[in-house]
Amino acid sequence: MQKFKERWEIQSSWQLLYPVLGLLSLLFSGYLIGKYILKSIGVFQTEVSYIGLLSAITIFSSALLLFITLKLFSVLEKKWQVTYRWELIAIFIAFAITGSTAARISDPILTLFGLEKTVTSNWIYWPVRILLIFPIYQILLLIVGWLFGQFKFFWNFEKKMLSRMGFARFLKN
Repeated sequence: MQKFKERWEIQSSWQLLYPVLGLLSLLFSGYLIGKYILKSIGVFQTEVSYIGLLSAITIFSSALLLFITLKLFSVLEKKWQVTYRWELIAIFIAFAITGSTAARISDPILTLFGLEKTVTSNWIYWPVRILLIFPIYQILLLIVGWLFGQFKFFWNFEKKMLSRMGFARFLKN
């Protein structure tokens, strides 16, 4: 355990929450991937082999996601200049929560405005949804980043991204 704490530069026990949440998130993502794969190839939950196949796919895809994530960490640690390595986990979790939440929130909001996917043309629905997700995502990113103790990182991230998009005049400090 001490080696793990040293590798992720964890000084306090509460900071272990981030690696635990990260691993649980990877396992859940692997589980969702496994369910999707089994459904798409026609293996149903009632079949005897379902649990074994789902477990194997979950473990394999979680391990693959972990490998990819650790590779990304080594690249982004230098680029993002975080103080501690465990902060990378908090940042990744905040990005994941924000993206999923913004996508989930946008559909009910569009329905509230009378733009349902089933009755609205894709040429209207998807551009409006993307335009709606963008401001929701920006606000949620700051809120979730603050909840994970990374507000300063996300505020700088927002300023940099929005200035690249031509909104620099709105971001004066």
